[in-house]
Amino acid sequence: MEYQRSLLQKALCLLIFAFSRYRRMESLELIVGIKFKKEGKVYSFGCTDASIVKNDLVIVDTDNGIVIGMVATDVSPRLPQAAPANLKQVVRKATDEDLRIREENQRLEGGARQFCQERIKIRGLPMKLIAVESLFDRSKLLFYFSAENRVDFRELVKDLVQRFKTRIELRQIGARQVARMVKGFGICGREVCCASLLRNLDRVSVKMAKEQNMSLNPDKISGICGRLMCCLSFEYDGYVAMRKDMPKCGKIIPTAEGPGKVVRQNVLAGEVSVELENGKEITIHMKDA
Repeated sequence: MEYQRSLLQKALCLLIFAFSRYRRMESLELIVGIKFKKEGKVYSFGCTDASIVKNDLVIVDTDNGIVIGMVATDVSPRLPQAAPANLKQVVRKATDEDLRIREENQRLEGGARQFCQERIKIRGLPMKLIAVESLFDRSKLLFYFSAENRVDFRELVKDLVQRFKTRIELRQIGARQVARMVKGFGICGREVCCASLLRNLDRVSVKMAKEQNMSLNPDKISGICGRLMCCLSFEYDGYVAMRKDMPKCGKIIPTAEGPGKVVRQNVLAGEVSVELENGKEITIHMKDA
């Protein structure tokens, strides 16, 4: 009898656990990552359509209004408390009509760019127009430009408002953002990382170049934007991890031929160069040490 009562209690506990899991799943929110440009940052949005998959085009509600974006991550459930605050929602999948509107917006952006460049030249403004972006509902046109200093573009804004009859916003961007929009090829012969594989433009420091044994010659460690190359940042953690178990330069270590001082590290090959007491230099592979 006692044994049967124990089995009954275990079964009851399992039922309660299964029911709580079911109730918990009911309260989960569906989250999906959306990006608005190929090289752009991925933003989280709420989603009620579980059939949405990666690379789908969707209409989303943003702080700037309705925008068309591309699904960058699969839909994933999260508890409400784990979801980002003030989460915007995916409105629906993009339709053929939405794609037609996007093509019209692209033509509008091309015309707006040409007109803006003409007005910049006529007014002699010290600025360079980089890109033009129209919101999906054409409620705003955004003009991205670069300049060495602050620019008084108030008269230019008046020209643009008079021509396009919508809200106008001019945004001054830095050299790294310019390279990301314009694109191009780095010294490695590949398309610049900021425009191809990076979602965010992380901070890059000279310390990262030193950690990777890079020459501190600006021509060697600078990208086409004139700033430190982005690859120094996303490869940095890998170098730190590989170097973690390697002896530092200057350290005396034992070898098969006697003690010696580490004079160089080859992190990628996993080896160090050691100078022995007799002046001889040998190479030691860390996997053999």
